Amino acid sequence: MIAMRKQELKQEIPSEFNYHILRYALELLGKNIIQLSADEYESLFRKAKKSFELESLVISSPEAEGVIISSQQIDESFLSVASRYESRVDLVHDLENNSLDEEILRKALYRELLFDSIMQRVSAKIPEVTEVDIQLFYEMHRDRFDTPEKRLVRHILITVNPEFKENTHQASLDKIVEIADKLNGRTNRFEGFAKRYSECPTAMEGGKLGDVVRGQLYPELDAELFTMAENEISQIVETEMGFHLMMCEKIRPGKSVQFSKVSSKILNILENRNQHNFQKNWLNDLQKGRVET
Repeated sequence: MIAMRKQELKQEIPSEFNYHILRYALELLGKNIIQLSADEYESLFRKAKKSFELESLVISSPEAEGVIISSQQIDESFLSVASRYESRVDLVHDLENNSLDEEILRKALYRELLFDSIMQRVSAKIPEVTEVDIQLFYEMHRDRFDTPEKRLVRHILITVNPEFKENTHQASLDKIVEIADKLNGRTNRFEGFAKRYSECPTAMEGGKLGDVVRGQLYPELDAELFTMAENEISQIVETEMGFHLMMCEKIRPGKSVQFSKVSSKILNILENRNQHNFQKNWLNDLQKGRVET
């Protein structure tokens, strides 16, 4: 069935086209071509056909004039593929299973290298990123370079479950009030109380929730926690889970990363973004026949 479907789809398609199908098969499905179902093959065929046609369009574009791929480059690329196999026999066998051979693979690699070189030539026309561009990006995306304030917190939870007499709303409230009274603000006893009384799985670690940032906990807990001083026990807080007592063990202030420390990173971000957009627009124009010679 799949063999017949392949024959129907492959009418007058160059042999190196199978390299494109194989690339998609490995990247998307982790399979060789021979392992594909008929439907999988048909789906990947359509994807490969688009990429092959685009590759063909690029290597026949005016930008391709004068671009030379040496035999050494092809050899290096071929050896890179061959190095993934334990032996030459394994390589040849795998190529045969994917309707390829060494000559076809070299042709496909040549096309791939040529495509990449042409796209690099196209990228050479991209305007340079300026210091102003970098500074503007930094100011507009400060949150990407700032470290938010964190608070190391422990908690004690008494759950509310009306189905159990000992965990009705009033019974749970009475229990947490009793715990708070016994603690009486003594933070050195909080961890032990959490292990003894808390109904949260964190009880085993003394109620430790770890470092949290704003928005990570229930809104009611969040609102209370970020008004607390370091080494302070909270008031009783109610959430949909039940009643909580929190201890703010440590406050780790947020930090702003200086521009000088991230300017090179921003430069890479902008260069990669500009390259992607420029190449995308160039390819769109090429497909519409608007690329100038």
